[in-house]
Amino acid sequence: MLKKVAIIMGSDSDLPVLQKTIDTLVSFDVPYEVHIYSAHRTPAEVATFISNAEENGFAVIIAAAGMAAHLAGAIAANTILPVIGLPIKSAGLGGIDALLSTVQMPSGIPVATVAIDGGTNAAILAIEMLALSDIDLHEKLIQYRCKNKQTVLQKNADIEAKFNK
Repeated sequence: MLKKVAIIMGSDSDLPVLQKTIDTLVSFDVPYEVHIYSAHRTPAEVATFISNAEENGFAVIIAAAGMAAHLAGAIAANTILPVIGLPIKSAGLGGIDALLSTVQMPSGIPVATVAIDGGTNAAILAIEMLALSDIDLHEKLIQYRCKNKQTVLQKNADIEAKFNK
């Protein structure tokens, strides 16, 4: 049975970005759960969830937060499961604050970090991690990449036909 991906957001305002994550996981038939936990407002609940994550069937955790964005780091400090940090754009600094907070982890506590509001790439990275031990998922990723390639090549052919006379 395929392991699950945990999607943890710091606030429900992060859901529009995480909808892309959810949609991508669904398209690959990857099981997931979605939760709202705050590194600052619900630290005990974060710790409880993380301490039980492996035994509850999770293999990868996606942690999305804006501003100070301590969620991914707080999670990574308490598990050896891979953690993918997803910095969320906020009004003040446009997400740069969340990006720097997520990516600047101390040695020994890594957080893989995707782009600001990079919900799709967070899901794809989680899927790549799961595909290391699942041949069916591995094949789906190959098909996904081939489809993306064909889409770009078709757009190139259309542009060439229109402008290269």
